[in-house]
Amino acid sequence: MTKELSRLLKLLNGHRVFIQTHNFPDPDAIASAFGLQELLKHFGIKTTICYHGTDVRSATASMITLLEIEMFSDRDIKMSAEDYIITVDAQKGNSNILGLDGNEVACIDHHPTFCEAESYRFMDVRIVGSCATIIADYYRANKIRMSERVATALLYGLKMDTKDFTRSVTQMDIDIFSYLFRQADNKKIRHFQTNVLQYNELESFADSMHNIEIYNGIAFVFLDFTCADAFVATVSDFILDLDAVVFVVVYSRKGNGFKFSVRSELEELDSGAITAKALKDCGSGGGHRTMAGGYADEVKLLEMSVDFRKTIQNLFLNVIEKKRGRESILADNSGKQTE
Repeated sequence: MTKELSRLLKLLNGHRVFIQTHNFPDPDAIASAFGLQELLKHFGIKTTICYHGTDVRSATASMITLLEIEMFSDRDIKMSAEDYIITVDAQKGNSNILGLDGNEVACIDHHPTFCEAESYRFMDVRIVGSCATIIADYYRANKIRMSERVATALLYGLKMDTKDFTRSVTQMDIDIFSYLFRQADNKKIRHFQTNVLQYNELESFADSMHNIEIYNGIAFVFLDFTCADAFVATVSDFILDLDAVVFVVVYSRKGNGFKFSVRSELEELDSGAITAKALKDCGSGGGHRTMAGGYADEVKLLEMSVDFRKTIQNLFLNVIEKKRGRESILADNSGKQTE
């Protein structure tokens, strides 16, 4: 048994354990939580998967139903301070995960570290394409038999978070793909991938295409309504495919502020670092070089300017243009592309 798995099992043994994903979990978070749950079950440790958020999109709902994954909203569980929490595909203190009553003792994630290592008693953070890759590696490295359900979930999570191996891919992701492919139900995965956009989101998606503002290859889209995090991510992925765009900032209303989904296709424009720096005075953000997320408080934005849209654009453009080594390009009031 590997040292990592041995340490994790020793830590959890004898405790009531919850596996917490980030808010409004995507396929990678769901797959990672499910894969970890089944792995721990193999060693006699029972766990409960939990998350914050109520929106369930067709792709994730289909995945949860067909693979028989049991997950609970934080509103439907009772947790005490003595209960142990493992965070997967997220780290406590980040804007995309709600702090629950339990004791966060372990973290398994593939994003750059936002918290201090001593914040957890067990921490396995590897910068790979998906968190599912790390979970699958526990099975592979320890020669633990994996069910078809688990393999299907993990392979789907890996494919979705790497956008079918077109972003943030490492050699480990490729090796894990080969390992999972032989064990997964690829017919189910094709079904999941053809159900990414819900019918009732179609009009909103079309409206977002008319609401793009582009400044020297940097695209901004404001979705003036509350929508699922996964929908915001779908819009940002689509816009990055436009030939005039190299960096995308999509944001929508959420609570008392705005939820962000950010994408980059340029090596020199690290979306995680840029988002963290752009939102540091009004919220928080972070992620990978190619994809990131964040949250901004509306009141703090309005303190900077009454036009929060231009404020957001300028916060990002100032950081981006400094990284490009050129004078900052500020958004004008025309909404047209500027050079």
